[in-house]
Amino acid sequence: MKEPGHDVEGSAARFSAYLDYYRSQIVDAVTSLPEGELRTTRLASGWTPIELLSHILHMEQRWFVWGFLGEEVEDPWGDWDVDEPWENDGGRWQVAEDVSLASLVERLEAVGERTRTVLASSALEALAPIGPRFSDDPPDLEWICLHVLQEYARHAGHLDIVVELAGAQKG
Repeated sequence: MKEPGHDVEGSAARFSAYLDYYRSQIVDAVTSLPEGELRTTRLASGWTPIELLSHILHMEQRWFVWGFLGEEVEDPWGDWDVDEPWENDGGRWQVAEDVSLASLVERLEAVGERTRTVLASSALEALAPIGPRFSDDPPDLEWICLHVLQEYARHAGHLDIVVELAGAQKG
């Protein structure tokens, strides 16, 4: 997938297009790796490519579904090995051995579809509700988009390095 062009009209459509772009970049990079590299770390921090894929799908779901829509999400922090990762520097990403790459890609595609629906039907100025994710001072949808987009871009860069270190084709 090519980076979105300047012809995409409207801020929500641009956010949606860039989120689609980075989602596809990460999926392409992870799926370019041989099976043995998916659960192998090449970095001091210890994360693996399949863990990063799980993290981004949980992260996007936390912000758009649990946060902005205020819907209950089963195990919103399921990518972390601690109960409250934001309060514990010792936590790190995790993926159970029985979770497949294909299942994570499918789940990420479903989360992406939800995000596209949110962006097509909501004003960027709309505030997330007080609810399961936010107890006070919720962000607006535009802030959520910027936060999620920067997280995707940062992790896509991390993954580019890991793919290169693994000797695989860049995604």
